[in-house]
Amino acid sequence: MLRGHAHPHRHDHGHSHGLIHHSIRRSRAGLRAVGLSLAILGLTALAQVAIFLTTGSIALLADLIHNFGDAATAIPLGLAFLIRSERAERVAGYFVVLAIFASACVAAYEAVLRLIAPQDVEHLGALAAAGLIGYAGNWLAAIVRTNAGRRLSSPALIADGNHAKADAYVSLAVVASAVAVALGVDLADPLIGLGISALIMRITWQSWCTVRDGHRGQSH
Repeated sequence: MLRGHAHPHRHDHGHSHGLIHHSIRRSRAGLRAVGLSLAILGLTALAQVAIFLTTGSIALLADLIHNFGDAATAIPLGLAFLIRSERAERVAGYFVVLAIFASACVAAYEAVLRLIAPQDVEHLGALAAAGLIGYAGNWLAAIVRTNAGRRLSSPALIADGNHAKADAYVSLAVVASAVAVALGVDLADPLIGLGISALIMRITWQSWCTVRDGHRGQSH
């Protein structure tokens, strides 16, 4: 009787200890990925702000607003990994989608204002450089988030990684804006800003599907 009782007790203790150990390792790995991508995107957005203040480009404004919003999504994701909660991770995934949507709305609003009241875009070389900075920063962040998301089976991180990868291509639209304005097509800047907003809306839908389907798979 005594031996039969002791065996399951030892088994349960060992099993619980293993789960705790795994959750701690997953939490630390998630926090490292989130922190690194936050630093990359934060520096990218700050560099773009400095260039925006000299160029006044609405296409660049749309891109840097989105990059700041993308960096901010690291906060709920980091908290979810910190407290080791799958439910919090699910909520963070939906917050990522909401942040992407909000940035699209702000960018579209600013683009419409610039169409109504056009302004000159200056320092086109710096503007093109800002687009390339955005491309590099988002691509690096995408690699960090996507790789970590796959290792940790985190739909929220994978969605954020795919989001950053798409943003890398969106940043190239800023380079296109600089080229178009240099060729004399002044309205190209706010129009490209609107195009970026539309792309961000598409990214919103794709990220929503990734988070929704990923968590459905986990629940099964």
